[in-house]
Amino acid sequence: MSQYPWFDFDQVDFVTSDQHFGHARISELAERPFATVEEMNAELARRWNEVVGPDDTVLHLGDLALGPIEESVGLTAHLNGRRFLVPGNHDRVSPATQSRRAIERFAPLYEAAGWSILPEVIEGTRRGYRILACHYPYSADSHGTDRHTTHRPREDDGVPLLHGHTHTRDHGPNGHQFHVGVDAHEFTPIRFTVIDEWIRSRPGIETRLQAATQEARTVLADLVGGETPGSDALFYMQGYNELVIVLEELLDALPHDEQHE
Repeated sequence: MSQYPWFDFDQVDFVTSDQHFGHARISELAERPFATVEEMNAELARRWNEVVGPDDTVLHLGDLALGPIEESVGLTAHLNGRRFLVPGNHDRVSPATQSRRAIERFAPLYEAAGWSILPEVIEGTRRGYRILACHYPYSADSHGTDRHTTHRPREDDGVPLLHGHTHTRDHGPNGHQFHVGVDAHEFTPIRFTVIDEWIRSRPGIETRLQAATQEARTVLADLVGGETPGSDALFYMQGYNELVIVLEELLDALPHDEQHE
């Protein structure tokens, strides 16, 4: 069953993170090739609008803007596309670093600039494959130790995870993780088709429906073919409960148009 708030990844055309609009020191800290913050802001916006069209949908995985926040978030109002934001630790709507009162104060600023704010970890399917997205990876950080661990996905159970945060130059995949930050992708949002190819290339990858079907078959085989212990009623009640769970997962994994046939 789903562990995190559900999101429709099939609607997304581009994914990105960690622009740090308005952050005067990020070029020094992340070794970016910009002489001034104004140059960086202009180039990030240019590269965004060069690839993202007005009708495209973009999933942003956090650390959008810093500095004088009204000014830096205001810069993003001119970015193309329908835009979703999964908050990162430097965003003023981040539960990891901001109080509830601060989030309530700053959320209208982001929304006025065209952002729809999402939870810190989201789950969904993309072309039938289960996927997670979060600002933070399962493990790794831009510092020596992992920060904000309670705001990351709880465990790496093999589900593909899209993330930012690390500012590494690695181009994307690392085990079950895929780094989408601009420092690794020429300071430009990446097409989600790149993610699609990575997911399909993973060894042993199954769609959510395939995994749910296999689990249901295993539970049925254990229930029908297993030896019953002394208390038959307790055995069958336990088996019934397990069967209900896997059938709910199986039905939930069906495409929405098939659920109503």
